[in-house]
Amino acid sequence: MPYVNIKITREGATAEQKAALIKGVTDLLATVLDKNPATTFVVIDEVAREDSGIGGLPVEEYRRKIKAQT
Repeated sequence: MPYVNIKITREGATAEQKAALIKGVTDLLATVLDKNPATTFVVIDEVAREDSGIGGLPVEEYRRKIKAQT
């Protein structure tokens, strides 16, 4: 039974977008690894931006840095 945990920042992903992620991951596991969709478990966790980071920086600071470079 595959178990997939998707973590995204809490930025307003809609129920439809989450459903598309669940379907897409389930389909991918079925196609690539021949896993049964009926036993594929997908969980989406939403994480507050201030509780995550990229490249050694909090997400907000990283985004400001990237934006300043463009």
